[in-house]
Amino acid sequence: MSLFMFVSRRFLLLFSLMVVVTPVFSADSGIDTLKKALAKNLPKIEINQISESPIPGLYEVIVGAQVIYMDKSARYMLDGDLVDLSTRENHTENAKSSIRLAAINELGEANMLVYTPKQVEHTITVVTDIDCPYCRRLHSEMDEYMKNNVKVRYIFMPLKGQSDFDTTVSVWCAKDRNNALDLAKAGTEIEALKCDSPIQDHLALAKQIGVRGTPAIIMETGEMLPGYVPAAKLVQEMNKQHAALTK
Repeated sequence: MSLFMFVSRRFLLLFSLMVVVTPVFSADSGIDTLKKALAKNLPKIEINQISESPIPGLYEVIVGAQVIYMDKSARYMLDGDLVDLSTRENHTENAKSSIRLAAINELGEANMLVYTPKQVEHTITVVTDIDCPYCRRLHSEMDEYMKNNVKVRYIFMPLKGQSDFDTTVSVWCAKDRNNALDLAKAGTEIEALKCDSPIQDHLALAKQIGVRGTPAIIMETGEMLPGYVPAAKLVQEMNKQHAALTK
C-alpha cells in the first residue's frame, strides 16, 4: 500500500468520526457555555430551561413565563416571537403554551371553581373577574358550554380592589360555590364569608402566565385567548382542532 493511500484512508476515517461526533458535542457545549455565561453575568436571574432553537447558534431561554433567545456567550439577546414562515409555526408561542399548562397543572383542578358537563370532550381554563362585563357575558353562556360537553375551570383575578377580592373569597367559601358564583355574576349580593382560599394563588398564577386583563381563555393546547370569545365560535374551533389531530 502506498503512503498516499494509507494517509488518505486515515484521513477519511478521521473525517467520518468527526462528522458523527462533532454536532452532538457542539450542541452540548453551546448550552453548557451559555449556562456558565449566564451564571457569571446574570447570577440573580433564575433560569428555568435552556434548549436549542431551530436557528443554529441561537438558544431558547425560559425565565419564569418569559421566552427569550440568546447566543452562547450571553452577549446578544432577542425578545420576540420566533416564527417559521415556511410552516407558520410560532416556536415562541409553543414554548409559552407549555409554560401555561405546567403552571395550571401545578395549581390543580381542586383549587379551581369548575363547571362540569355530564360528558367531557373539551376543557378550557378561564381567568375571570366577577365584576367585569365580558366575564359576565362569558359566564352567561355556561349552558352552551355544558350542552357542548365543555368543562369550564375558573381561576380568579379580582381587579377592583378589596371589595372585589372579598366577594371572590365569599364565593369560594360558599357551600355551593357554583351557585354563589352564578348569583355574584348576575349582580346579586352574596353572603360575606371567610375561609382558607386559593385566591392569592390564582392572582400569582395569572401574573405568572402573563394575563393582563379578564377574561383570558386558556385552551387545552395552552394557547391563551385574551378577551371574550362567543361560546359557539370557541366550541367550533375546539372541534376543528380535535378533528385535525385525530386525522
